[in-house]
Amino acid sequence: MAERSEIECWLTDMDGVLVHENDAIPGASELLAGWEAAGIPYLVLTNNSIFTARDLSARLRSSGLNVPEERIWTSALATAAFLQQQVPGGSAFVIGEAGILTALHDAGFVMTETNPDFVVVGETRTYSFEAITRAIRLINRGARFIITNPDATGPSAEGPLPATGAVAALITKATGREPYVVGKPNPMMFRSALNKIGAHSKRTGMIGDRMDTDVVAGIEAGLHTVLVLTGISDQVEIEKYPFRPDEIVNSVADLLPSGSSEG
Repeated sequence: MAERSEIECWLTDMDGVLVHENDAIPGASELLAGWEAAGIPYLVLTNNSIFTARDLSARLRSSGLNVPEERIWTSALATAAFLQQQVPGGSAFVIGEAGILTALHDAGFVMTETNPDFVVVGETRTYSFEAITRAIRLINRGARFIITNPDATGPSAEGPLPATGAVAALITKATGREPYVVGKPNPMMFRSALNKIGAHSKRTGMIGDRMDTDVVAGIEAGLHTVLVLTGISDQVEIEKYPFRPDEIVNSVADLLPSGSSEG
């Protein structure tokens, strides 16, 4: 596995690594600016499939982080890239919002309720029972079942919200069909990101805050893995897993050239 000094490209998670709620995590702005100045290829990854890359770029800008939209890779974009590879110019029935709908349109897909190649379920704040029922019937008729990400819940100011994984479980229970999951922890998400920036896994680092998605997928994709403690995982959480990241640091500030390089 490569040492940090040998890393030529970076993938980084967004929430818990670069931002917390809508506030930039100290050191994030400097890290991104350093990569830009040095011409280091990088992508900011998120399992959130609600927003387009443009939306997320604007959201990050309002948090004080300058990330061009072409530097953002969402589970929606990864899903569209995967489906385009599977069935170029295919069709899909989609439960989701602008992120997945725009990504599939841009990939040349047709949205339809009539014999679609795929049923695609992404993140949305307004899951419709009618749409879920239609998805179940289409899957029973042979449409392939795809979900953008496996997260069972998502955060909100009032508390957890049911997310893609929870709705997928309902559809699986009704159809007996398990979905193919494109987002983390499927290494597919990282492989498609590597393809986008022309990076090789042996020379690419992954920064994340979750052992169960970022780190395990990074390990499986052959990346140099860095866990930051500004998000989900802490030392107690780390001990639960049979695998370890290559490095554990307090925050992205520790990855700055002047910061600590101890793992």
